[in-house]
Amino acid sequence: MIVTRQAKDRLIEFPGRPLIMGVVNVTPDSFFDGGRFLDTAAAVAHAIQLVEEGADLLDIGAESTRPGADVVTEVEECRRAIPVVTAVAKAVSVPISIDTSKAAVARAALDSGAVLVNDVTALRGDPAMVDVIAGTGAGIVLMHMHGTPRTMQLAPCYNNVSAEVSEFFEERIHFAMAHGIVRRQIILDPGIGFGKLLEHNLTLLDQLCRFEQFQCPVMVGVSRKAFLGQLVGRQVQERQWATAAAVAISVDRGAGILRVHDVKAMKDVVEVAAAISRQPAISMKAQHA
Repeated sequence: MIVTRQAKDRLIEFPGRPLIMGVVNVTPDSFFDGGRFLDTAAAVAHAIQLVEEGADLLDIGAESTRPGADVVTEVEECRRAIPVVTAVAKAVSVPISIDTSKAAVARAALDSGAVLVNDVTALRGDPAMVDVIAGTGAGIVLMHMHGTPRTMQLAPCYNNVSAEVSEFFEERIHFAMAHGIVRRQIILDPGIGFGKLLEHNLTLLDQLCRFEQFQCPVMVGVSRKAFLGQLVGRQVQERQWATAAAVAISVDRGAGILRVHDVKAMKDVVEVAAAISRQPAISMKAQHA
């Protein structure tokens, strides 16, 4: 069982259950909460509330990566994100992630209190990012994405989605380690909804355990996403129950981190699903005690 990840001068510890990562979007156009926390004070208050509700980590992002999203300039992304990262780092004790693919934004956030970088391009978007991660010792989330946010949902096609995502992870881990990043810094994300059709998302969630071979925690982001709407026919504001079902399955299939908007409710889902999933191991230990 993976019990820690390195993130700068901190260790991210896994307490026998998956961790909950609370989402703090400092954007005007994110698919669920765009514009709600664009004001720095509102974003900080939201982050503090998520920690009080049980978030183990926070992920602060200032550029939407929803399908069709426009690119945000480096200057604008820093303007939105860095004051929030700075204030939140002073207000809470949980590890903070910066959701960015730009090296300059990542460096500024790491200098301001973040310890983890959530890069949807998996170190492909900015050539300087790998040196930032290697030089600071920050944690890094390597996410699989087909195309870019602007193009990723334009008829994505796979012969075998789980095998192709596995090959991608193998190549990205090799690239990262060849450039000075160590395995204990790495977290993997199969990129649910990022260049995947409904059947691809369902297959990846069902086969999450396939990625255990890489000895890195797997982060899963299913919260309120469009594929859930396809399944239950509900708008984004009404997808909490669908999210709960996907989170529970993700826990059962071996997810290490769940990235969610609704921390309080999903914390309960994770606690119960993790307790049930641990039962065979608990029973075996009791038999051999």
